[in-house]
Amino acid sequence: MAPGKGILAADESDATAGKRLAMVNLPNEPEHRQMFRQILFTAPGVEAFLSGVIMFDSSIRNSTTDGIPFPDILMAKGMVPGIKVDTGTVEMSGFKGEVVTQGLDGLFERFAEYYDLGARFAKWRAVITIDEEDTPSDACIDMNMTMLARYAQLAQSAGIVPMVEPEVIFAGDHSLARAELVTTKVLQVLFHKLQFYKVDLSAVILKSSMVLAGDMYPEQTSPEEVANATLRTFHLSVPHEVGGIVFLSGGQTPERATKNLHAISALGSQPWPITFSFSRAIEEPVLAAWQGKSENIEAAQHVLLDISRQNSLAAQGITE
Repeated sequence: MAPGKGILAADESDATAGKRLAMVNLPNEPEHRQMFRQILFTAPGVEAFLSGVIMFDSSIRNSTTDGIPFPDILMAKGMVPGIKVDTGTVEMSGFKGEVVTQGLDGLFERFAEYYDLGARFAKWRAVITIDEEDTPSDACIDMNMTMLARYAQLAQSAGIVPMVEPEVIFAGDHSLARAELVTTKVLQVLFHKLQFYKVDLSAVILKSSMVLAGDMYPEQTSPEEVANATLRTFHLSVPHEVGGIVFLSGGQTPERATKNLHAISALGSQPWPITFSFSRAIEEPVLAAWQGKSENIEAAQHVLLDISRQNSLAAQGITE
């Protein structure tokens, strides 16, 4: 949560990484995934704008083409290595269209291994979908937030900072008011669970959705509306002792995510440090610049620095 810096979410699974690579007609092969992450992690000067990187299991174990482990590359640049530890979602039986996140089995042992590999923070994502009036269900929220709290307990006991991510999905035709209502409820339940299970909130990072109308809603939300709705939600839901808040981009275009981040930050100082932890909103422009060609690596890293800098300024409410 260093001032003016964000966190790169480079934690997509190997399958999801393949979908990204397909955008530039690259096959989903280990060497392509490795090279793209190497471009991200070794970009000269990126540490001025990024304080940490969330990795996937295969990437925290991976190395540069020179044989230097990725976590060592990050630590040498003053960036903190992180690790995604959930193992994805499965359908929640009896609750159509709702899912629950897996990954608690053996997690304490995995944390010990990840700590030895260099991880000092972790991430667990819960998925909350807004559909009809009864979705999300209370049962889905309760189960997912309980599992987030148990994950956070295990992380802290292993000396690892938990990042808790209850993502309220952007896709849908729900209004801004409905998104605000659901996000507020989800966060209130989450922090009730974290406090109930005696998780140290000062050593927790919330990774939150921005509050905005669904992507199919007729009236799309302006940055000012996003900022006001999001901060209203936080002030009703997030205890002041929480260590910090980072935003996911959640399907927004890179430009929209940055504009919304700036609008939130422009409203002034809040009880918590607030910044970004984007994935697609940072990676896709870099991937488009790289195209899998070695001669484009320098240009791709310049794109990474530029977009990271733009989001750094946005997180500080600064307009160029």
